[in-house]
Amino acid sequence: MSAAPIVYVVDDDPEISNSLALLLSSVAIEAETYESADAFAADFHQSSDRPAMLLLDVRLPGTNGMLLLERLRAEHPSLPIVIITGHGDIDMAVRAMKLDAVDFITKPFASQRLLDLVQKVLPQAMQQSRIAQLKKDSALRLATLTTREREVFKRLISGESNKAIALGLGISIRTVESHRASIMQKTKATTFAELVHLALRPHGEVEPLA
Repeated sequence: MSAAPIVYVVDDDPEISNSLALLLSSVAIEAETYESADAFAADFHQSSDRPAMLLLDVRLPGTNGMLLLERLRAEHPSLPIVIITGHGDIDMAVRAMKLDAVDFITKPFASQRLLDLVQKVLPQAMQQSRIAQLKKDSALRLATLTTREREVFKRLISGESNKAIALGLGISIRTVESHRASIMQKTKATTFAELVHLALRPHGEVEPLA
Protein backbone atom coordinates (compact mmCIF):
# COMPACT_ATOMS: atom_id res chain seq x y z
CA MET A 1 0.00 0.00 0.00
CA SER A 2 1.34 3.42 -0.97
CA ALA A 3 2.38 5.85 1.73
CA ALA A 4 0.46 9.10 2.17
CA PRO A 5 1.33 11.76 -0.42
CA ILE A 6 3.46 14.78 0.40
CA VAL A 7 3.80 18.25 -1.10
CA TYR A 8 7.24 19.88 -1.09
CA VAL A 9 7.36 23.68 -0.97
CA VAL A 10 10.54 25.48 -2.07
CA ASP A 11 10.37 29.23 -1.40
CA ASP A 12 12.91 31.52 0.25
CA ASP A 13 10.16 33.50 1.97
CA PRO A 14 9.39 31.67 5.25
CA GLU A 15 6.08 33.46 5.55
CA ILE A 16 4.90 32.12 2.20
CA SER A 17 6.27 28.61 2.84
CA ASN A 18 4.64 28.40 6.25
CA SER A 19 1.33 29.75 4.97
CA LEU A 20 1.31 27.18 2.17
CA ALA A 21 2.13 24.38 4.61
CA LEU A 22 -0.68 25.54 6.87
CA LEU A 23 -3.08 25.76 3.94
CA LEU A 24 -2.28 22.20 2.87
CA SER A 25 -2.54 20.86 6.41
CA SER A 26 -6.06 22.30 6.58
CA VAL A 27 -7.09 19.60 4.09
CA ALA A 28 -4.92 16.90 5.70
CA ILE A 29 -2.08 17.09 3.16
CA GLU A 30 1.44 16.87 4.57
CA ALA A 31 3.91 19.52 3.44
CA GLU A 32 7.65 19.94 3.84
CA THR A 33 9.30 23.31 3.26
CA TYR A 34 12.73 24.37 1.97
CA GLU A 35 14.23 27.84 1.65
CA SER A 36 16.50 27.03 -1.30
CA ALA A 37 16.67 24.78 -4.35
CA ASP A 38 20.04 23.47 -3.19
CA ALA A 39 18.67 22.40 0.20
CA PHE A 40 15.78 20.60 -1.47
CA ALA A 41 17.99 18.88 -4.05
CA ALA A 42 20.36 17.65 -1.35
CA ASP A 43 17.52 16.19 0.69
CA PHE A 44 15.16 14.88 -1.98
CA HIS A 45 15.13 11.20 -2.86
CA GLN A 46 11.95 10.34 -4.69
CA SER A 47 10.60 6.96 -3.69
CA SER A 48 7.90 5.04 -5.52
CA ASP A 49 6.09 4.42 -2.24
CA ARG A 50 5.75 8.14 -1.42
CA PRO A 51 3.66 10.03 -3.97
CA ALA A 52 4.80 13.65 -4.11
CA MET A 53 4.54 16.96 -5.91
CA LEU A 54 6.57 20.16 -5.73
CA LEU A 55 5.53 23.81 -5.41
CA LEU A 56 8.59 25.70 -6.63
CA ASP A 57 9.43 29.40 -6.49
CA VAL A 58 11.61 30.81 -9.29
CA ARG A 59 13.77 33.40 -7.55
CA LEU A 60 15.83 31.56 -4.96
CA PRO A 61 19.27 32.00 -3.41
CA GLY A 62 21.89 29.91 -5.19
CA THR A 63 20.31 27.66 -7.80
CA ASN A 64 17.16 29.30 -9.14
CA GLY A 65 13.86 27.53 -9.59
CA MET A 66 14.10 27.13 -13.36
CA LEU A 67 17.49 25.44 -13.11
CA LEU A 68 16.11 23.09 -10.46
CA LEU A 69 13.17 22.33 -12.73
CA GLU A 70 15.56 21.37 -15.53
CA ARG A 71 17.57 19.15 -13.19
CA LEU A 72 14.51 17.43 -11.77
CA ARG A 73 13.11 16.77 -15.23
CA ALA A 74 16.30 14.89 -16.08
CA GLU A 75 16.50 12.98 -12.79
CA HIS A 76 12.84 12.64 -11.75
CA PRO A 77 10.72 13.09 -14.88
CA SER A 78 7.47 11.93 -13.26
CA LEU A 79 7.54 14.38 -10.33
CA PRO A 80 4.67 16.90 -10.76
CA ILE A 81 6.01 20.45 -10.40
CA VAL A 82 4.06 23.70 -10.11
CA ILE A 83 6.02 26.92 -10.64
CA ILE A 84 5.03 29.78 -8.32
CA THR A 85 6.56 33.22 -8.83
CA GLY A 86 6.00 36.89 -8.20
CA HIS A 87 8.18 37.87 -11.15
CA GLY A 88 6.90 35.75 -14.01
CA ASP A 89 6.68 36.61 -17.69
CA ILE A 90 5.45 34.87 -20.83
CA ASP A 91 8.89 33.58 -21.83
CA MET A 92 9.41 32.04 -18.41
CA ALA A 93 5.96 30.46 -18.45
CA VAL A 94 6.56 28.96 -21.89
CA ARG A 95 9.93 27.60 -20.78
CA ALA A 96 8.33 26.04 -17.70
CA MET A 97 5.60 24.41 -19.78
CA LYS A 98 8.19 23.01 -22.20
CA LEU A 99 9.83 21.42 -19.16
CA ASP A 100 6.48 19.80 -18.31
CA ALA A 101 5.60 21.95 -15.33
CA VAL A 102 2.02 21.19 -14.30
CA ASP A 103 1.17 24.88 -14.02
CA PHE A 104 2.69 28.35 -13.73
CA ILE A 105 1.11 30.51 -11.02
CA THR A 106 1.93 34.14 -10.29
CA LYS A 107 1.79 35.68 -6.83
CA PRO A 108 -0.48 36.66 -5.27
CA PHE A 109 -2.79 33.74 -5.99
CA ALA A 110 -6.09 32.52 -4.55
CA SER A 111 -5.65 29.84 -1.89
CA GLN A 112 -8.56 27.83 -3.26
CA ARG A 113 -7.04 27.78 -6.73
CA LEU A 114 -3.86 26.27 -5.35
CA LEU A 115 -5.75 23.72 -3.25
CA ASP A 116 -7.85 22.70 -6.25
CA LEU A 117 -4.69 22.20 -8.30
CA VAL A 118 -2.93 20.16 -5.62
CA GLN A 119 -5.99 17.98 -5.04
CA LYS A 120 -6.19 17.36 -8.77
CA VAL A 121 -2.52 16.49 -9.22
CA LEU A 122 -1.89 14.32 -6.13
CA PRO A 123 -4.24 11.49 -7.17
CA GLN A 124 -2.33 11.29 -10.46
CA ALA A 125 0.94 11.11 -8.54
CA MET A 126 -0.50 8.35 -6.35
CA GLN A 127 -1.53 6.37 -9.43
CA GLN A 128 1.96 6.72 -10.91
CA SER A 129 3.39 5.54 -7.60
CA ARG A 130 1.18 2.46 -7.59
CA ILE A 131 2.17 1.62 -11.16
CA ALA A 132 5.87 2.03 -10.32
CA GLN A 133 5.50 -0.24 -7.30
CA LEU A 134 3.72 -2.91 -9.36
CA LYS A 135 6.46 -2.78 -11.98
CA LYS A 136 9.12 -3.06 -9.29
CA ASP A 137 7.34 -6.03 -7.69
CA SER A 138 6.97 -7.76 -11.07
CA ALA A 139 10.65 -7.25 -11.87
CA LEU A 140 11.70 -8.70 -8.51
CA ARG A 141 9.57 -11.81 -9.04
CA LEU A 142 10.79 -12.35 -12.59
CA ALA A 143 14.40 -11.92 -11.46
CA THR A 144 14.09 -15.16 -9.45
CA LEU A 145 13.71 -17.25 -12.62
CA THR A 146 16.60 -19.27 -14.01
CA THR A 147 17.78 -18.76 -17.58
CA ARG A 148 15.83 -21.80 -18.79
CA GLU A 149 12.73 -20.76 -16.88
CA ARG A 150 12.91 -17.34 -18.50
CA GLU A 151 13.05 -18.99 -21.93
CA VAL A 152 9.98 -21.06 -21.09
CA PHE A 153 8.25 -18.03 -19.59
CA LYS A 154 8.76 -15.92 -22.74
CA ARG A 155 7.28 -18.68 -24.89
CA LEU A 156 4.38 -19.25 -22.51
CA ILE A 157 3.27 -15.62 -22.54
CA SER A 158 3.64 -15.58 -26.32
CA GLY A 159 0.92 -18.24 -26.44
CA GLU A 160 2.96 -21.32 -27.28
CA SER A 161 1.68 -24.70 -26.09
CA ASN A 162 3.75 -26.97 -23.86
CA LYS A 163 4.36 -29.21 -26.89
CA ALA A 164 5.55 -26.31 -29.04
CA ILE A 165 7.84 -25.08 -26.27
CA ALA A 166 9.29 -28.56 -25.83
CA LEU A 167 10.02 -28.82 -29.56
CA GLY A 168 11.44 -25.31 -29.73
CA LEU A 169 13.81 -25.84 -26.79
CA GLY A 170 14.62 -29.47 -27.45
CA ILE A 171 13.29 -30.69 -24.10
CA SER A 172 10.49 -33.01 -23.02
CA ILE A 173 6.92 -31.88 -22.38
CA ARG A 174 7.29 -33.12 -18.78
CA THR A 175 10.32 -30.83 -18.35
CA VAL A 176 8.30 -27.91 -19.71
CA GLU A 177 5.53 -28.69 -17.23
CA SER A 178 8.08 -28.81 -14.42
CA HIS A 179 9.51 -25.42 -15.44
CA ARG A 180 6.00 -24.02 -15.71
CA ALA A 181 5.14 -25.15 -12.18
CA SER A 182 8.39 -23.64 -10.88
CA ILE A 183 7.66 -20.36 -12.68
CA MET A 184 4.19 -20.18 -11.13
CA GLN A 185 5.62 -20.83 -7.67
CA LYS A 186 8.47 -18.32 -7.92
CA THR A 187 6.31 -15.53 -9.34
CA LYS A 188 3.47 -16.32 -6.90
CA ALA A 189 1.03 -16.37 -9.81
CA THR A 190 -2.06 -18.50 -9.17
CA THR A 191 -3.39 -18.39 -12.73
CA PHE A 192 -1.91 -18.08 -16.21
CA ALA A 193 -3.61 -14.69 -16.53
CA GLU A 194 -1.69 -13.42 -13.48
CA LEU A 195 1.50 -14.70 -15.03
CA VAL A 196 0.85 -12.73 -18.20
CA HIS A 197 0.04 -9.57 -16.21
CA LEU A 198 3.44 -9.81 -14.50
CA ALA A 199 5.08 -9.44 -17.88
CA LEU A 200 3.02 -6.49 -19.01
CA ARG A 201 3.77 -2.84 -18.60
CA PRO A 202 0.85 -0.57 -17.69
CA HIS A 203 0.44 0.40 -21.37
CA GLY A 204 0.26 -3.23 -22.47
CA GLU A 205 3.77 -3.85 -23.78
CA VAL A 206 5.60 -7.01 -22.78
CA GLU A 207 8.41 -6.37 -20.35
CA PRO A 208 11.76 -7.44 -21.84
CA LEU A 209 13.34 -10.34 -19.98
CA ALA A 210 16.83 -10.02 -21.43
